[in-house]
Amino acid sequence: MQKIYILIVFTVLVSCLGKKSNTVTAQNIIDESIAVSGGERFRNSHISFDFRDRSYVLDQEDDQRIMRRIYKTDSSITVDIKGPGKFQRYVNDSLIILNDTMVTKYSNSVNSVHYFAYLPYGLNDRAVNKELLGSSVIKGKAYFKIKVTFDKEGGGYDHDDIYVYWFNKKTMKPDYFAYEFHTDGGGMRLREAYNERYVNGIRFVDYYNYQTTDLNTPILKIDSLFEANKLELLSKIELKNIIVRPDNYN
Repeated sequence: MQKIYILIVFTVLVSCLGKKSNTVTAQNIIDESIAVSGGERFRNSHISFDFRDRSYVLDQEDDQRIMRRIYKTDSSITVDIKGPGKFQRYVNDSLIILNDTMVTKYSNSVNSVHYFAYLPYGLNDRAVNKELLGSSVIKGKAYFKIKVTFDKEGGGYDHDDIYVYWFNKKTMKPDYFAYEFHTDGGGMRLREAYNERYVNGIRFVDYYNYQTTDLNTPILKIDSLFEANKLELLSKIELKNIIVRPDNYN
């Protein structure tokens, strides 16, 4: 009888330890999502794409991300270059001196397009804080719901914005994300991913971009507005002519 009791206790203990080691956290959800979306290829590839009337290029130089935006007209070529703690604008190969306000504006604009294009990769940046809120169901599919905020140090100009991501429990990919912003009067957006494709091992998607005028509903509950068809389609976010050159990794 004593042997049976010991065996039962041991079995329960092993079971509890197994459950503890497999605890779902925001961090391991995001890690798995990055892995299925491209993993190290994000860090070691040259990437370029077109968004609206501009071209965007990402390179890795000395283990640092260098982001470019290129805009061409009949008479000029403007190239914006953003690196760690630095922004430069060239027009027809001539460096343009900008005041601090314009540097901040252009730098944030370049960073924003690149950031959203490579999601979920940026969610492991140093200034990102992640919190698992629980589960949610959207259009009949089950999701992990994660809140993302940013530290002031390293979090960029819009570090006080709040984001929410919904990771599909079967695929671990972020099918939806929403954010609350405070510039230009503030507001909330929800984006729904569509047109998924992989280019040389890296996942890219386009988005339906929704807005709401109901600012009384907290951003953490904007999925309930979406489910109730109370969001308005504002625009489409479409990436075109995507090129990934994987010559920097084995």
